[in-house]
Amino acid sequence: MVDFSLTEEQQAIRATTREFVRRELMPLENEVLRREREGLPGVEPDVVKALREKAKSFGFWGLSTPEEYGGMDLSAVDQALITSELGRTFVPFSFGGEADNILYECNEEQRKEYLLPTISGERRSCFAITEPGAGSDTRAIRTTARRDGDEWVIRGEKTFITGGNEADFAIVIAVTDGELGSKGGFTAFLVDRERGWTSDPIVTMGQAVPATLNFDDVRVPADHVLGEIGQGYELAMRWIMKGRFLIPSRGIGACERLIELAVEHANSRETFGRAIGDNQAIQWMIADSEVELEAARWLVLYAAWVVDQGRHPQHDSAIAKLYGTNTVNRVADRVLQIHGGMGYTKELPIERWFREVRLWRIFEGTDEMQRLIISRDLLRGYRKPGAHFH
Repeated sequence: MVDFSLTEEQQAIRATTREFVRRELMPLENEVLRREREGLPGVEPDVVKALREKAKSFGFWGLSTPEEYGGMDLSAVDQALITSELGRTFVPFSFGGEADNILYECNEEQRKEYLLPTISGERRSCFAITEPGAGSDTRAIRTTARRDGDEWVIRGEKTFITGGNEADFAIVIAVTDGELGSKGGFTAFLVDRERGWTSDPIVTMGQAVPATLNFDDVRVPADHVLGEIGQGYELAMRWIMKGRFLIPSRGIGACERLIELAVEHANSRETFGRAIGDNQAIQWMIADSEVELEAARWLVLYAAWVVDQGRHPQHDSAIAKLYGTNTVNRVADRVLQIHGGMGYTKELPIERWFREVRLWRIFEGTDEMQRLIISRDLLRGYRKPGAHFH
């Protein structure tokens, strides 16, 4: 017997998140649109902090953070459900109490200096691996770290770094042995901004403002290696893998809200004396969107379930990300089309969503990389078609 129902606890978690989004975040949408039109951040940091504290008051703090650090330590499926609910609004928000998953490799001293302050919100980190010549091909990084006595000297440039403008320290993946490369020659470093690295914002078509980080012979103490020397590529892949199923999870919520907007508009907008929802062209766009939403939902939940089973998530997360992010892009395009000229204006949030979701097909693994992973696994015999039923 296959049971597709959620547990009572999962239903409660989802309902609580949905109510928080409805009461606390959605009312901010018009203000977010106004601020972004003026070139300002959608939500001021103080507002985000207050919202996180409010969420913390009813237990939503550190979704993936272990209980020993005061977190909820939720399953991957639970996190997918919560992320989907957050996706029902474009207001930029995430619950507090989190740290990059690889920061748990910190030793005792590093935990005090980096991990614990990050979980509490006192410090902000960014993960720096992407370079101008190393995007999808993460093995091609050129930033180097050479040993000089009791220090490492880092030189190079990172680009498209999420949170790089706001972070006070970076987790930097650098080459420490060029001959070994990604097979033992990459190392992760904890590098405080005060050590001398600088950041420059990158203007994009959406609201995301990633950064270029510049390291010009930045000196880092030898004890600021995260994990072991040569372990950097393994840690980088662990960081990237974590986000694969969460990105399309957010797309699930966005699809739901966008389809709701389409249905409402189709029922209320009249042309030639009748609601546009009476037209087969509109009906089919709504039907296709609903079908693809439900297909994406189950692919995402299955990928999260695979993580919870302790199985390697690469193949299933690649399927979920590829299909889920393409689905939300198709849905956003259809919903904009259904709204006609108004959908293209900044008076409605649809064009804003349209621009944001386009990024989801690129960052943390492009469509092309997901297809490479899926096809390679099949062609090399690592996976069989429909293997999850065997």
